[in-house]
Amino acid sequence: MNRVGIGIDVHRFAAGRKCILGGVEIPHDVGLEGHSDADVLAHAVADALLGAAALGDIGKYYPPSDMKFKDMNSMVIVKECAERVRKAGGRINNVDAMIIAQAPKMAPHIPKMQEILGKNLGVAPTQVGVKATTSEHMGFTGREEGIVVVAIASVEM
Repeated sequence: MNRVGIGIDVHRFAAGRKCILGGVEIPHDVGLEGHSDADVLAHAVADALLGAAALGDIGKYYPPSDMKFKDMNSMVIVKECAERVRKAGGRINNVDAMIIAQAPKMAPHIPKMQEILGKNLGVAPTQVGVKATTSEHMGFTGREEGIVVVAIASVEM
């Protein structure tokens, strides 16, 4: 049976932090606030995978109240969630994600994001879609207060 899951994550910008998306450090004057490295793309992808296999969400496995996950590399989360899906009998078909941010510009970094995500998911980069759009200067993303990512995963169970 082919199943799909959706993941949505939001992180606000914060001074003194790195801006990491899809495992790639993107040059920007601010980074993203969060308990882990705040990789909003990785978190949305991980939630989509878990959802496709009906395994809950990343908060179940990586609660922000647990200090052992403080500043954790989110690619570990992606890799472990992909392993959870496989242990549940799933095979990842593909993932697709849309980054919604006024800034920074994502396009130059997308191929590297696909490569890193693919490696950690255990799939080819061609099975990882990453796109970016702005919100036309509307809302909190348009005011450059943060980033939203919406992701979907297809898993054969």
